[in-house]
Amino acid sequence: MAAADVRTPPLTSTSNPPLLFDGTTRLYISYTCPYAQRVWIARNYKGLQEKIELVAIDLQDRPVWYKEKVYPENKVPSLEHNGKVLGESLDLIKYVDANFEGPSLVPIDPAKREFGEQLISYIDALTKDVYASFKGDPVRQASASFDYLENALGKFDDGPFFLGQFSFVDVAYAPFVEKFDIVFSEVYKNDITTGRPKLAAYIEELDKIDAYKSTKIDPKEFAEVFKKRFLAQE
Repeated sequence: MAAADVRTPPLTSTSNPPLLFDGTTRLYISYTCPYAQRVWIARNYKGLQEKIELVAIDLQDRPVWYKEKVYPENKVPSLEHNGKVLGESLDLIKYVDANFEGPSLVPIDPAKREFGEQLISYIDALTKDVYASFKGDPVRQASASFDYLENALGKFDDGPFFLGQFSFVDVAYAPFVEKFDIVFSEVYKNDITTGRPKLAAYIEELDKIDAYKSTKIDPKEFAEVFKKRFLAQE
C-alpha cells in the first residue's frame, strides 16, 4: 500500500512553479475543494501516489504562473500529463481510470454502469439544490436531496456503495457527502443520516476506504471555511 500523502503547504502567489512539463505527471488540487478531492481519491484508489504528484494551490492567493503556464481556467483540479493539461473533475476521474494502471472504477455489469451514469448526470443538480438551501431553511430544503441519496443507495444490495462496490460514482459523490455532513452537523446541528440508515452505513463504510479517508478535511476547519464563504453576509 502506498504511503499517505504529506500535505505540504499550498503554493501561493509568492511560490515558484515546479519544473513544468518535465515529464512529471502532476495533479493540481486544493485541500478544501470537493471537485479536486474527486480526482485525488481516484488517484489514490488506483495506487498512483508515486506516479501522480500532488501540487496544492492556495485558491485565495493563487500563483500567477498557474493561470499563465499551466491551466488558463485558473481552477482546480487540473492534471499535467504527457505534455498537456486537462481539467474538469468528472472528466479527470474517467481519464485517470482509463489511462493509468490499478483497479478499475467502472463495474463490469451493464446495469450498474447505466445506473452509475444516471447518478452522475444528477449530481450537479443535487449539489446545486443543497447549496441553494443555505440561503433559506437548509434542514428542510435539503431533505429531498439526502432522501435521493438514501434511495439511490438501495438500488444494489451487494455492497454499501452506490453500485454495490466502490466505483466512479462514489469518487464523484463522496467529497460532497463528506462536506454536507460536516456543514449540517457543525453549523446547523443536524444529522443528515437520521432516518436514512443506508446513508449512515455509506458514510461509515467510506471511512474504511483509505484512498478516500486520506483526503478528508478536518471538520472544524471546513466548518470555518463554510461560515466565511456562505454566512459572512449574515
